[in-house]
Amino acid sequence: MKAEDELTASPLRIGISTRALFDLEEEHNVFEGQGVDAYIELQRTRENERLKPGAGFQVVERLLKLNNDSQTPYVEVILLSRNAPDLSLRAFKSIDEFGLNIKLGSFTSGRSLAPFVPAWDIDLFLSNDPSDVRSVANAGTAAALLREPPENVSYDRNEEEVRIAFDGDAVVFSPESDEVYKNQGLEAFFQHERENAQNPMSAGPFYGFLKKLSMLREINIYKPRVSKVRIGIVTARNAPAHERVIYTLRAWGTPADEAHFVGPNAKGPILEAMGAHIFFDDQKKHIDSAATIVPSGQVPGPHDNENPIIPAG
Repeated sequence: MKAEDELTASPLRIGISTRALFDLEEEHNVFEGQGVDAYIELQRTRENERLKPGAGFQVVERLLKLNNDSQTPYVEVILLSRNAPDLSLRAFKSIDEFGLNIKLGSFTSGRSLAPFVPAWDIDLFLSNDPSDVRSVANAGTAAALLREPPENVSYDRNEEEVRIAFDGDAVVFSPESDEVYKNQGLEAFFQHERENAQNPMSAGPFYGFLKKLSMLREINIYKPRVSKVRIGIVTARNAPAHERVIYTLRAWGTPADEAHFVGPNAKGPILEAMGAHIFFDDQKKHIDSAATIVPSGQVPGPHDNENPIIPAG
């Protein structure tokens, strides 16, 4: 089946919380500090004020622009919010003013959003709520906890490309190789990866999302090997452990447009040079650095945030 037919039958579906799509930090601080009644009053007072873009805004906007026919979209975005339905008006008014084709949503009046992710058949869930993200990830759907957007992020709405960057192990790939490094050390890790260089790694939590994103990439190739959807791998692996990354992506049929094997170096400058619109990593250390430069989401993973696993050297 062609990529067009597959995505028409089963679109790439992104579920995003209101706080991930828009900048609602001031309102959230009122909720935390003054309670629900003050929060509701503030939201109603500002009902006709357009919200500012949040960390997930630009990648959502760019993905939606790839839909040629709104009747048979390749990408669908579902708004998921713990707000009461009464407070949905401001969000949808802002969506309309920005020209985003988002028509569907769930508003739960404080209840967890996690049960609605499989109900909507979501491929990627983006939120600012740690408990919802963890619950969704534990249930087997790609999920990320979005940080506040960097202050200097540029919302250039004229470019057609969407550039999405991923860490490798425990995000796109399984954490099995990380565990070798953690339990046996760096030399054992390199030996393991040399011996298994041409054996594809097992799928990680973002495999399903990557597969559909790769279909979208194929659909949007506009000249040889150049697509409006640009996929990047930015990993702490370096040679010789890099080979297995390439062979795995080749075996999966999910080619990357860019691969950066950074070893122990910071990922932020690479992501800035790439012009990534969003970056996903499972390790807090990398997200702390990257989130000051590009919109970033932490993927729930098996590693202790205080003892990061960085298999490079």
